[in-house]
Amino acid sequence: MNVIVCVKRVPDTEARIRVDESGRAIEKAGIKYDMSPYDAFAVEAALRHKETLGAGEITLLTFGDSSAQETLRKGLAMGADKAVLLTGEVSLDGLATAKVIAEELRGADASLMLFGVKAADDDQSQVGPMVAVLLDRPCVAGVSTFEVQGETAVCHREVEGGTEVVEVDLPAILCMTKGPTEPRLAALKGIMAAKRKPLEERAATDSPSRVRLTALEEPPARSAGRIVGEGAGAVPELVRLLREEANAL
Repeated sequence: MNVIVCVKRVPDTEARIRVDESGRAIEKAGIKYDMSPYDAFAVEAALRHKETLGAGEITLLTFGDSSAQETLRKGLAMGADKAVLLTGEVSLDGLATAKVIAEELRGADASLMLFGVKAADDDQSQVGPMVAVLLDRPCVAGVSTFEVQGETAVCHREVEGGTEVVEVDLPAILCMTKGPTEPRLAALKGIMAAKRKPLEERAATDSPSRVRLTALEEPPARSAGRIVGEGAGAVPELVRLLREEANAL
């Protein structure tokens, strides 16, 4: 069974983000990039599925510029078999991105297509479900684990107070969230092997964006803390500040 995993290159979650002079983009100098965390869980889920079956091929797919090769090589080092980079300008328009990916996936020989439930940079949770609609495939979002039984995928979703089990006919699209197993770290052998694995780069189909980013603003600086006293004598003043200034009571 073949699996395609769609991944995205995003700023590292620990990076210090600054808005550039235009006010409509981030300052990219010095920023470290990585695979979006939920996409890494999707890659790990695909690898475990392949290990369970003992067969099949895992293909990574991303949309971006040539620098996204680094993200794909990381996934190949984890254990994926090959990768495809669709080059083009990525925008905030989730539908425009979904159309590019859907056109690439249309007719693909894969019973499962995995996405991260959302990207760490735009936090929109749009592309996976949109691709499912464009390809007329069933979609389950928020999947932590899954197993394939015949022509059905049994998906587990962690919900408040328990686990929801959903069965979906294949071929299907699953949007993965944090699973019970952290994404594996690539060993040196995997890193060396990734350099020899096929990575195809080609231009994406044209899909104009209908969404425009007009401004980015950094969050306001936090006000400095203050000490209002010590022990029980400080309680009345603390309560007053919480009520009148913080509006927390």
